[in-house]
Amino acid sequence: MDIPYPKFPTQQGYMTGKTQHAYIAAAIEKGLLPADARHNAAIVSLTAPSDPDTPIQFWQLFSVLGVDAIVVIVQDFYERVFADDDWFVAPFARIGGVEHHTVTQASMWADTMGGGPYYHGAEFRLSFHHTHNAMAVMNDRGAARWVVLMNETLEACADHMTDDPRVRIAINTFLTHFLGKYVVEFSLGDLGAFGEVNGVFA
Repeated sequence: MDIPYPKFPTQQGYMTGKTQHAYIAAAIEKGLLPADARHNAAIVSLTAPSDPDTPIQFWQLFSVLGVDAIVVIVQDFYERVFADDDWFVAPFARIGGVEHHTVTQASMWADTMGGGPYYHGAEFRLSFHHTHNAMAVMNDRGAARWVVLMNETLEACADHMTDDPRVRIAINTFLTHFLGKYVVEFSLGDLGAFGEVNGVFA
């Protein structure tokens, strides 16, 4: 049975198009998306496909989740961060508390996931944050701990991802895409994974 999407209105954000383009290019090269993916409405649209057999791309997630669910998931994560060991908490606490990080990160998620222009500064802002504010945890130890806490969050927040199983897979794909960039940028090792990601688009 088709699912009536969108549940929330979508719009291009500061990061949406560029991130979508980068992911599609990499996925075509890996054979996960067809060569004409950029002309396939089910792939490039910001609205999640209503056909439950068609995967949700991560830039379509806002159409399913809206901002409130995104904020709940991100806040859960930062509550875990700030309850963790001092060595991991310190770089985050130096910048701000749970509320500050929740607002900032949820804005980035919503922007990339098709919610509109939430994350002013886009890739430059994100890169600056990681290379200046967060450098103390942009290493194997810090990144691996980040992955563990995010996996705990994803399990704990399953109810906020609706009953559409494609949503968790799309979130995993989103996180895996960005983690892959950081592995290259910061020469990180094997940090673990988030679970099933979008497979070959049929």
